[in-house]
Amino acid sequence: MTINAQFYVLKHNNEPDAKLPAHFDLAARAAAKQYRSGQRVFIYVDCIDDAHSIDEHLWCFEADSFVPHNLQGEGPKGGAPVEIGQTPPVGRRSVLINLATKLPDFIRRFTQVYDFVPNEPQATQAARERFKHLRQLGASISTKEIEN
Repeated sequence: MTINAQFYVLKHNNEPDAKLPAHFDLAARAAAKQYRSGQRVFIYVDCIDDAHSIDEHLWCFEADSFVPHNLQGEGPKGGAPVEIGQTPPVGRRSVLINLATKLPDFIRRFTQVYDFVPNEPQATQAARERFKHLRQLGASISTKEIEN
């Protein structure tokens, strides 16, 4: 099974008053789009604070564009359509949205991966490592520049 990976390259740093990193907003929008197309999504994060940040952001969407989601260990037994966490997801999910510094060990479970390249030297280097790892796995990789 081939992994299709899409890297979003952010061209600018966050605005000084931004409450959320720009790539978290892009991740939430990607999750919403995938949910609306009938996909089950897993958002992988480094820490519980990041999980809470993306969770809160998804709650801020307008009522008519609500995305059913939950943190790992919460919600229905099979998990909501969008699950956020640090360990393997509940049930089968085809889409991974990576907000973590590294790819998860369970990356091969997914057919579609979304990843982000923030405009910060340390984050850019970590994204290069993820890109290389995906290439080693034989993933089909594309990039898209984002004017944030």
